[in-house]
Amino acid sequence: MPNIEDPVNKVPTPKVDSKRLSLIASASRNLILILDAAGTIEWANPSFLGYTGHQLKDIFGIRPPELLQGPATDTKTLTRIARELHRVKQFEEEVLLYTRTGEPFWVHAYGLPIGEEQGVAPGFIVIMNNISDHKHSERGLRIAASVFDRSHEAIIISDQNNRILDVNPAFSRITGYSRADVLGLNPSILSSGRHSPTYYRSMWKSIEEFGFWRGEIWNRRKNGEEFVELQSISRIHLDDHGSYYHVANFTDITELKNHAKDIDRAANYDDLTGLPNLQLLKERLRQAQIQADIHQTSLSVGYIDLDGFKAINENLGVETGDKILRVLASRLAQGLRSGDTVARIGGDEFGLILQSDNHDAMYDRILSTINEPVDLGGEAGSISITASLGITRYPTDNADAEGLIRHADQAVYAAKDKGRNLLHVFDPQQNKHRQQKRAQLIELNRALDNKEFELYFQPQVRISDYKIIGFEALIRWNHPYKGLLYPDAFLPALEASHLEVPLGRWVLEEAVIQMGLWHDAGEDLSVSINISARHMMDRNFTPYLENYLHRHPAIKPEQITLEVLESTSLDDIKRASDVLARCQKLGFRVALDDFGTGFSSLSYLSTLPIDLVKVDRSFVINMLNDSSDRAIVESVIFMGQRFHHPILAEGVESMDHAHALRDLGCEYMQGYGVGRPMPAGAVLEWVQQWRQSYPDSMRPALTSTAGW
Repeated sequence: MPNIEDPVNKVPTPKVDSKRLSLIASASRNLILILDAAGTIEWANPSFLGYTGHQLKDIFGIRPPELLQGPATDTKTLTRIARELHRVKQFEEEVLLYTRTGEPFWVHAYGLPIGEEQGVAPGFIVIMNNISDHKHSERGLRIAASVFDRSHEAIIISDQNNRILDVNPAFSRITGYSRADVLGLNPSILSSGRHSPTYYRSMWKSIEEFGFWRGEIWNRRKNGEEFVELQSISRIHLDDHGSYYHVANFTDITELKNHAKDIDRAANYDDLTGLPNLQLLKERLRQAQIQADIHQTSLSVGYIDLDGFKAINENLGVETGDKILRVLASRLAQGLRSGDTVARIGGDEFGLILQSDNHDAMYDRILSTINEPVDLGGEAGSISITASLGITRYPTDNADAEGLIRHADQAVYAAKDKGRNLLHVFDPQQNKHRQQKRAQLIELNRALDNKEFELYFQPQVRISDYKIIGFEALIRWNHPYKGLLYPDAFLPALEASHLEVPLGRWVLEEAVIQMGLWHDAGEDLSVSINISARHMMDRNFTPYLENYLHRHPAIKPEQITLEVLESTSLDDIKRASDVLARCQKLGFRVALDDFGTGFSSLSYLSTLPIDLVKVDRSFVINMLNDSSDRAIVESVIFMGQRFHHPILAEGVESMDHAHALRDLGCEYMQGYGVGRPMPAGAVLEWVQQWRQSYPDSMRPALTSTAGW
């Protein structure tokens, strides 16, 4: 019987060159180590050396844990590996290691003992596969799962047909629906019905075009309760072509919204009446101005101040006062048209924005609404209230919102001044004039503090012999930018202001000082000083003069003439007469200036204690050419003579004027023909020159033109 060999034994054993096998280890992307029987490194492949940053000569004979262990390496895993090496058993572990520079990386390590069985010296082969990417992905998935489960925001995952695939616990907590309730359903089950189809079409259009939408949506819980959520929806595309999902996350902001409403109400509405407050009134007014500008329309801003409301609170109590305010607030709100606003500004004051065309009719209706009796109930009966209404109109008044409210408030005060229960309309032009005057007064006050004013002096002479009888003090302003200013440029702004008296005192004191300087130089020159009616009628006027004379005993009051404008309205002529009489008793002389320009000439002549009458220059200048002006001058001189008052003519500019005035019986003259107003420092030189031309011993004929 033939000998039959086993077929297996006929398969030749493959013989592979060991160098080829080492090439495989060198070319592998896995990290490979060969350890000796003691577990120290004998060899490492290039992948290990390249990835870890070590060199073979530096790591030879070192145990791998000493080389690769780092802060987060699991020591228990290293202990297990060491135990298996000691038992000469294979092992398989996942472990976190570190490169030479300290960078962590995860590996799947497989260790295999080798020795006599393989025909080699005892030791181990360790093959490590870098699984860092896998670990990171795994960690990301764990984090995502944790976020999904623990998020305080509700999360819905739906497919491209918008069927719900998953929801997180927060979804169930917010909506009341369990996960089982909604799987496979459309998220529209939450719809509250508040939003129109157009709203949802716009939402899905944004998702289609941009892959994202964010906004607020009103939805409904399982129990039927509505809530508002802040929701974001994203479209997520995966690797599968044409496949995508929707991830929606939302937060219940109902309480936040309610809190915001409470804050808004506290910030913008009045607690007592429920009306908008001043802050909201300003904001609505700004918007109304924008709309008025766009549409070229007008609007009115009103300010209501209840008349005598303080007395109501004091007499009837604050609770009754509050009840009245609530009733009136309700009436005003109900009486307005759509788009108009009534606000409570504070206390018993209300603000209005009226955008209707027929404003005047609205004003009357508002006052009538307030005037209707308020029923207080019980024995208190009813009470009638009146109010003052201030109005300003935009854009005629082109101020900002705060300015319009302020102007309406100013108009209220004007309405109260007129008698209350009335309305007053703000005049922007008049206000502009007041602002300009206020600015001028500020500048004049600064000028007074900085000593920018100066007195000029114009000579006055007797016509019969050209003897100097004195000088009129005339104020000038040495403006730092505009130069020398004459009185008509700034005195009108002083009229009826708080500066009228201080400036009047400065003129008087400055003139007296100058008189003293002239006296020291050997000249006793008289001075005429203009006194405004307000200054003269000030209750401290004569006490001030008495005190001033007492402090300066060298002053000769008989050399000072106080000039009062005849054109000035003296409301209390009896008191004016008493003041001027007191001035005369102190030794001062009194002149009535600009006579003939007012309406009380005869009354003043007959009532006021006067030492001199001055004819206004406007009549004197034209008297030679205008018979009417000549007649006025003649009449003034005639009246002065009848009342035994000397006459001084202003505006004398020629010898012909002097002739005519002398013939009419005028005693004194002043004007450019005699001398122009001059600084105080030029007066003494002018006096010497005048006296040289007309010495006291000389009685010149008025046919000469010398000196004029």
